[in-house]
Amino acid sequence: MSEVDYASLIPNNVDLASDVRLQRALEAWYPKYIDWWKTMGPEGFQDYEVYLRTAVGVDPEGWAKFGYVRMPEYRWGILLAPQEQGRTIAFGQHKGEPVWQDVPGEYRAMLRRLVVIQGDTEPASVEQQRFLGQTAPSLYDMRNVFQVNVEEGRHLWAMVYLLQKYFGRDGREEAEDLLLRRSGDVDRPRILGAFNEATPDWLSFFMFTTFTDRDGKMQLESFANSGWDPLARTTRFMLTEEGHHMFVGRTGVERVIQRTTEIMNENGITDPTDVVGVRKHGGIDLPTIQKKINFHYSVTLDLFGAEISTNAANSFNAGLKARFHEPRIDDDHQLENDTYPVARVADGQIQIVDVPALTAINARLADDFIDDCEKVMKRWNRVFQAQGIGYSLSLPHRAFNRAVGEFADVFVTDKGEIVPEGEWHDRKHEWLASDSDLEYILSLMQLQTTPGKYANWISAPRAGINGKPGDFEYVKLAA
Repeated sequence: MSEVDYASLIPNNVDLASDVRLQRALEAWYPKYIDWWKTMGPEGFQDYEVYLRTAVGVDPEGWAKFGYVRMPEYRWGILLAPQEQGRTIAFGQHKGEPVWQDVPGEYRAMLRRLVVIQGDTEPASVEQQRFLGQTAPSLYDMRNVFQVNVEEGRHLWAMVYLLQKYFGRDGREEAEDLLLRRSGDVDRPRILGAFNEATPDWLSFFMFTTFTDRDGKMQLESFANSGWDPLARTTRFMLTEEGHHMFVGRTGVERVIQRTTEIMNENGITDPTDVVGVRKHGGIDLPTIQKKINFHYSVTLDLFGAEISTNAANSFNAGLKARFHEPRIDDDHQLENDTYPVARVADGQIQIVDVPALTAINARLADDFIDDCEKVMKRWNRVFQAQGIGYSLSLPHRAFNRAVGEFADVFVTDKGEIVPEGEWHDRKHEWLASDSDLEYILSLMQLQTTPGKYANWISAPRAGINGKPGDFEYVKLAA
């Protein structure tokens, strides 16, 4: 089924009406989801009309429509990419076999865990961003965070559909728990560390959507080639929406950099490291932007898990989770005799060591993430070239500020030098924002609600949404 049924309570293209038991289960979950959304979704903006896009199909062209909607009335739905006839498993020990339409019994627990972890990230980011509307630098940006939020909500629906349809009572219980955990809660935290971090300001939000949503892209693309076809079809469509989230982050940081360089040129500030001069004129200085990159990038790297992992090896070998762009990789896609270079600490130094490729699945995925982030850095650094400013931003060393994996127990500078713990803590604010840095950023976060107007610390976007003019009223705040 490719057409989306919008006549039912839960829009879908999976013929939900033909499975009465599942339909009832999801309709029973629906009011609990709405309660969660109203409690933990965008604070203070539930009753306003927002110019949002809503998925109405899964075709690459014309898959979404735009219009005003109050967020609690948004038509969240269950959308799967079309089924590919004759598709076979492309990797692991089941390579060449037909993909599974039902859950293979021997992999039931492993699959459920993968779905739950992915599902847990979706409401977590909504919770992390729930107060950002109150300090939006423009109506354009306010609308963008709300768009990201409602789509993360739909991605939660995607995972809950899989849990409820394929995992019976266990799946229904897991679906309930997805609404009970809370980002940053001491007693009921979200599963992954990055999704318990605060997102108190817009620079943090732009960094999150640049880096952490890029991890989401990597994970979803790996699932999009899964041998379990319902997961593959679900995540293929999720990737369509994920691209916008990364766009919001990348262009958001780019607009901050643009405005900072404009402030520097307007006021004769020639030293790119002049923190006081830029802050005097209400901009976000370049060293602080670099520190925020360092933090969000390093925290996101932890999401890939341990570089050497038997769990990742088992998921790959079982045909459940592929590598990034698996079909494009030129090898046997089984890795029984292959090796892969991994950075590890040996003899007090960071060295590149060849390890069995099957156990280095996470390391390879992190490498793909790093390569993708380097492309983002090049785009950001073009702003300095255009503005005639001799400065460049960079990614810190992959071992910097890590809490998971090979580098969790060592202290490494942004350039990759292992140093004593005491020295690292003494110098950490060379690389990470201090309390005063964060307080300054927060002081800039003032709500701007005039259509077409932007806060002083960020430039206007190059184009509006869906071809709208610069002064378009993206959120209707007037009574």
